[in-house]
Amino acid sequence: MVSWTRMPHKLQFRVVHASGEDDVHKAGDLNYHGPLAQGWQSSRFCLYPQDIVVQLEEISRIRKIQILSHQYLIPILLKRHLQVGIVAINVIGDEVRKPGDINDPDLFIDVNDNRAVDRDPILDGLFNKPDYISPLDDLAFDMYQDPEIAQIIRKLERKKQEAVLQERYDYAKRLKLAIAELQKVGEKLGKMEVEKRQAVENEDYDKAKVKKLQMDEYRLQIYKDLNINDLLETTGTRHSMKIDFGPESYRQPTPPRLIEKEYSPPPPVLHSPTPRVAYDERPLPAAKNKPPAPQPEPSQPSASPKTHSERNLPVQRPIVAEEELEPDINQGEPEPMTEVDLREASSAIDVFGLPLVSKAYSKTWSYREDALLAVYKQMQELSSSSNKEDAKTMMRAAIFLVKKGVDDNVYAVFKAALSLLKMLLTEFVPKHKIPKQDTSSAVERSLQNLLHKTGDTAARNRDDAKLFVMDMARFPEVKPTQTVPHECVKPFKLNMAPRQAQSRAEIVEMLYKDFRLKDGLTLDNIMGFCTVALQHTAGEVREVSERIIKQLYRDVGAPVKSYLPVDDEKTRKNTLWRMLFEYFDKVDGKPSKADIKKHKAEEEAKKQAEIEALQKQLNELKQLTAAKEGGKDGPKPQKKKPEAKKNVLPPKTKKDDDEASTFNTDRICIFCGERNEAFTEEGLDIHYWKSCPMLKRCANCKQVVEIATYTEHVLTECEAKSNFGKCPRSAKPNMNHCPLCHENLLQGEEGWKEHLMGHDGCKQNPRRLLAVNKQPGTLFKGHQLCAFNCGRQNL
Repeated sequence: MVSWTRMPHKLQFRVVHASGEDDVHKAGDLNYHGPLAQGWQSSRFCLYPQDIVVQLEEISRIRKIQILSHQYLIPILLKRHLQVGIVAINVIGDEVRKPGDINDPDLFIDVNDNRAVDRDPILDGLFNKPDYISPLDDLAFDMYQDPEIAQIIRKLERKKQEAVLQERYDYAKRLKLAIAELQKVGEKLGKMEVEKRQAVENEDYDKAKVKKLQMDEYRLQIYKDLNINDLLETTGTRHSMKIDFGPESYRQPTPPRLIEKEYSPPPPVLHSPTPRVAYDERPLPAAKNKPPAPQPEPSQPSASPKTHSERNLPVQRPIVAEEELEPDINQGEPEPMTEVDLREASSAIDVFGLPLVSKAYSKTWSYREDALLAVYKQMQELSSSSNKEDAKTMMRAAIFLVKKGVDDNVYAVFKAALSLLKMLLTEFVPKHKIPKQDTSSAVERSLQNLLHKTGDTAARNRDDAKLFVMDMARFPEVKPTQTVPHECVKPFKLNMAPRQAQSRAEIVEMLYKDFRLKDGLTLDNIMGFCTVALQHTAGEVREVSERIIKQLYRDVGAPVKSYLPVDDEKTRKNTLWRMLFEYFDKVDGKPSKADIKKHKAEEEAKKQAEIEALQKQLNELKQLTAAKEGGKDGPKPQKKKPEAKKNVLPPKTKKDDDEASTFNTDRICIFCGERNEAFTEEGLDIHYWKSCPMLKRCANCKQVVEIATYTEHVLTECEAKSNFGKCPRSAKPNMNHCPLCHENLLQGEEGWKEHLMGHDGCKQNPRRLLAVNKQPGTLFKGHQLCAFNCGRQNL
């Protein structure tokens, strides 16, 4: 027995755990490599660290791990970020295998072990190069290559190495040139596949159809030009691989959620359909009648015993050998599965067998329906005494077929998938006591396909999918897991198709009506969903979100506002926010904007009338004083009296009392109460501007305002009022709040004067010290006497 060291190669793995994931970019996407792979992204505002656990198929020694980072999201770092993501992971190594002892660390493989040779696509076991890694195993090869072309390249590379060992150098040269050409073709087809997928997401189906036809014609032409069948020596006995030059035979190996299905029409309806309000819950029949076999196409020879594809092809199909044609559905056997499909459905094949799974992948819709019916029967008849692990394995395989059936465009297949899923969750789970964790996983996996189906172009598909999601949330075995509400309220991307986004919002609305704020629904996750939905470009999506928010406000009240922008004039300029906030005001019993405007106008008019009345009284007092000073002959010009020496007061006489009683009322500050002969009109302005302890200049508009009303000024009058908002926690009931030192004080004018002018008052008022240092008696406070000894009190 000859031992050879096994070269490192790509190791198959699957993701078994992720600590978090985005609702669109699941961790399971890392299982697939190809141009359509979207990769994994964490949820926004996720907790750290984020973990992803992958499981290898066999015990292996890892030589290299490749990680393809995201275009703009951060892949790996120690710091916390808003969201992280990885496009693909590739593991390169070799299996730890030794005859008789799988745990032995020595690595060698017997060259006579045909299973090892056949499994390796490039015969690396025939070369003693333990450190060589083939470029075909590199992550860059699969991520930019069309998957079908990539598999053919690997087959040709294997043939090339065999030819070198057999010294067939001319053949090896032909293979080398073909591989180089196919690599260019694969990259171009991969780019076209991405463009086709983008057209499907944008619902531009005409463009998607044209792109598909271009790909089929280009692929067909390349296979003919390079003569792939001849290069692979498919007529030989060692490595048979027949290539059917028909566009129908090439299935793109994309993840299940991204597979673009082709529509196969159901048999004609012989009666008028009746209106439907819910999906049909009647038990499915044991078998279905098969549709009549399609007639041969006019362009093909009618004498051929085999039929071609059920659809008209864009180009003339070449006549190939009879055994290469699609199987006749009259024979009762579905067409064979491709290598990609076999690999994708390997877990289901292990449970249900290849014949049944082949029907699930058939192009004939009745076969696909029959496959789901057969699984329904097997799962229902499984004994409750069977092994629990076997039951869990069967359930996982059945969910895989359910996901495929939910995505089917044929209504009958879609309905069969829904019936199978309902039976699994309502009968199979309690019968076999499936753990809560496995039930939750099954719900989460199938729910993603159901939510995607809610954006289907057919109205009955959308309605049935939405109603089934609601029913699934109520299932006794599903409701405790809270999986359905938790998944449905995850915010979606703003570029989601309008139909699907509207359906998601309607599902959330129905869930809230049923569950309120319990069973997985909270104010936080519902408002998080609605605030994103309010930004969607489709008006129908925003309308549903508004209805949810309004209902929440009726039930919860003010806490809803904490998730929305600040309610101010700037925000209310936006029509959406203005309508919401006006609705909130209506619920709270507040007056409307028109009522507020009217009331404000009335207050302004009242204030103006009071000012005018005070000015009139002041003028009358001035005239009365002037008349008395001028004697009986009428008013005379007032002469300026000589200024008295400071701190020297003349003896008080009765005449002085009379003169003091007629002191000019303009010489007193109406805010701080200081009386001063220098308080002329200009002198008062200087006093207000520089020294009055009850006033301050606004730092934003430089206007002189009362400190007691400074807060109201910056909120309603100041030029920079849009930069401020009222703090609900600062002010206390029945208390004044100082905007300088932010202390609460007693209400009333005396409280403000004591705080702003007193010895132990506001330390943040720079004018307070000026007021304190003035001579005693110059400020009117309490029962102090007038500075001019007029004998009056309480002035």
